[in-house]
This record gives sequence, C-alpha cells and structure tokens, in this order.
Amino acid sequence: MRTSAQLVSQTLAEVAKEIEPGVTTAKLDRVAEEFIKKQGGRPAFKGYGPENNPFPGTLCISINEEVVHGIPSEKRELKEGDIVSIDCGVEKNGYFGDHAYTFAVGECDPETVKLLRTTLESLYKGIEKAIHGNKIGDISHAVQTYCEDEGYGVVRDLVGHGLGKSLHEDPSVPNFGSPGRGNRLRSGMTLAVEPMITLGSYKVKTLDDGWTVITQDGKNAAHYEHDIVVREGKAEILSTFDYIKEITKNRINADI
Repeated sequence: MRTSAQLVSQTLAEVAKEIEPGVTTAKLDRVAEEFIKKQGGRPAFKGYGPENNPFPGTLCISINEEVVHGIPSEKRELKEGDIVSIDCGVEKNGYFGDHAYTFAVGECDPETVKLLRTTLESLYKGIEKAIHGNKIGDISHAVQTYCEDEGYGVVRDLVGHGLGKSLHEDPSVPNFGSPGRGNRLRSGMTLAVEPMITLGSYKVKTLDDGWTVITQDGKNAAHYEHDIVVREGKAEILSTFDYIKEITKNRINADI
C-alpha cells in the first residue's frame, strides 16, 4: 500500500508541474495517466463506477465550487485565481493508493487561501486521532470542530473510507460526528482520511453528468486526502505532499 500511495504522491507532483492558467483539465489527466502507466501502475478511477456511466478519467479534477469528482475535459481551462482539487487513485501489485490535494492557480484571494490552509490543517487534526483504541468518531469530530470553529461548512454527503485491496472498503470515515462513537480503530487498519470543506453551506448536489458534486450555494470548496495506517500512539501516513511542495515552493501562495 505504501508503494501505491507513494505513486499517487509522485503523480500529483507531475500534475503540479503543469498547473497554470490556460492549461486544460484534459491535459492534466493525460499527464497523470502516462506517468502512472510508466511506473507500472493502473489508474484506479478510470472505468470505475456503474456500467452505464463509468468515470472517464484518470483524475477527478474539481474547480472552485466543485467539491469532488469533476470530469477532465478539453473544454475546461484553468484560470488565474481558481482553485483546483485533484484526486488520484492507483492500483499496483494488488493494492490501492488514493489521495488528493487542492492547488491554487496563480494568486488566489485571501479568503480562499484561508479555506485551503484550514482544510489542510484539519486533515492532520483528524489523523492525530487515528490511533489504536480510538473510534472513527474521534477522527470525524476533530475535523468538524476545527473547520466549523473557523466558520466553514463540512460536507456530509461524502466521506473518507477504508482502503487496501479495494479502492473503497469499510469503514466509512465521515468528517463530522461525535467523539467516542463509531468503529473502534485497531492497529494496522488502513484508511483514507479526506476533509471536504466549503466556504459556505455544507449542502451539495450532483450535476447531470452523474459525477461532479458541487456546493449548492456556489461557494468554493477544498479537498485534501491522505492514506494512513492506524498505529499505537501515532498514525503512520503512507502518502506524502512533499513531492508537491518541492514543485510549488516558489509559487504564489506556496505557504498553503
């Protein structure tokens, strides 16, 4: 699983090299697919879902008010000031990696930068609670309270999940809930923790394409995700954002 998670981390960094105003989301998708295949992996999202409407891309690319599951397109170009959440899944050697990062495109307004920073920080607040003997609700409560205390919406309709030999496994890992509730965490459990946080209401809706989830009020949303292993005392993070940070370190808003 560490190998698969690290491949996703490296793929997101390859995509980060291309993020700039004017680039199409289809180009970002091609970069990711080519890189994954060269490394001996398989794009986990492409073809995933119902038989009558499988997801068509390697990446979920969600811009601004799109929360998750945005479909790559030749017609969609990134613009200065956009934020773009990129979610990537990989299968290699029978195990899955799945995590996400929200990028600023050029210079974003301070309100949006704060949203990104708070969402990222909430991810680590949740991971701090992913230790042996705690419960799922401890992770959920940590994310929820951290974000709601800053005035943000915490999406209810979409949650994190278990991860391993399948892309989505039990248990579900909500970003809202009560401490001490839910499944008990055991050392060795592998989870994808993924806060999805909005500037306004937590309410979302799905577009007619059957995939793209957007905020009902049209306000921006951010999404970060790590793959972790529950351990005694401190969770182990299998994925990393270090490759991304190396690529983006000289950009505007690089301190997010």
